[in-house]
Amino acid sequence: CVFAGASRQRTMGEATSDYSGSLMTSSDYGDYPDLFCDKSSVRQFAQYFLPPFYWSIFLVGIVGNILVVIIYAYCKRLKTMTDVYLLNLAIADLFFLSTLPFWAISAYSSWRFGNFMCKIVNFLYKVNFYSCMLLLTCISIDRYIAIVQATKAQRFKGKRILCSKLACLIIWAVAVVLSLPELLLSEVKEVEDISTCAMHYPPRISTTIKVSVLVLQITVGFLLPFIVMLLCYTVIIHTLLQAKSFQKHKALKVIIAVVAVFIFSQLPYNSILVVKTLDAANATISNCSTSKKIDIATQVTQSIAYLHSCLNPFLYVFIGVRFRHDLIKILKALGCINQFKLGNYMRTKGNSKRISGLSETESTGALSL
Repeated sequence: CVFAGASRQRTMGEATSDYSGSLMTSSDYGDYPDLFCDKSSVRQFAQYFLPPFYWSIFLVGIVGNILVVIIYAYCKRLKTMTDVYLLNLAIADLFFLSTLPFWAISAYSSWRFGNFMCKIVNFLYKVNFYSCMLLLTCISIDRYIAIVQATKAQRFKGKRILCSKLACLIIWAVAVVLSLPELLLSEVKEVEDISTCAMHYPPRISTTIKVSVLVLQITVGFLLPFIVMLLCYTVIIHTLLQAKSFQKHKALKVIIAVVAVFIFSQLPYNSILVVKTLDAANATISNCSTSKKIDIATQVTQSIAYLHSCLNPFLYVFIGVRFRHDLIKILKALGCINQFKLGNYMRTKGNSKRISGLSETESTGALSL
């Protein structure tokens, strides 16, 4: 998942900067001829930096998330709320990752896939961005219920699975609705003989609407999941500290890693989006040098935000004992590991399945170690 919300906005006569990964362009200053700013250096930076970074994220993320889907398909298991959320998270990450090759090629040269694909790729990107963030929020709440409210969680196990499936349907529906501006307003335009795919707001659309779109992206894409994570994991940590278990420290490390990676990957880019939002509202950026620095910072921080989509399988799935066992079994079935090594692995890990009765219950699949 990804990651911070992308936005494509005209500010101070600046050509649409494609925050979703397409080539940063020089500005179109038709309405502001005295503010011309040559951004060829920004384009050159994008050509060298973005393609290898995007391809690396794409390859690692595709392998990790496909493994998650294969494990669920091979083991035929959707027994818990966590299972439902993690499968949907992997699917959302895969759809998101499928857009990166388009942005990598576009960053190297220009957009060459036509107007229809411009709308579809932007729409697909944004749907899965919103769904990833909302799913991460639900996973945090599920962990809270499973660990802090473990007794009630076991009592309403069947209803919880049904609720998780319903929640996923609602999440996908909300993500589609929130992404409609991308589908309607994305188009290909020529800027200095370079084709760019981005959102282009018609002149009749007020600045208030543009700012509202950016605020919505920051709120849903960062603030909401961050606040929920912080609240839920704070209570979970308090509960684990009271548990008498030699493995509770491992669980705490997992939680710290999840929160730290989220902050590290998402906070820098959303900070840049706040600056962009203020500029869209008040036209605060009038210096060409400052504008170019912000564009480069946007490219770097957005690329870091995209890392979350290839790290999700390792943060939320493969740290679990059950999933590691399932992966070993799949490798055995494919002939990648022999029976002797499998037996040794199972005996070694056989006694590491519980965290004071919490880790390998249906409650905390993703916290299992």
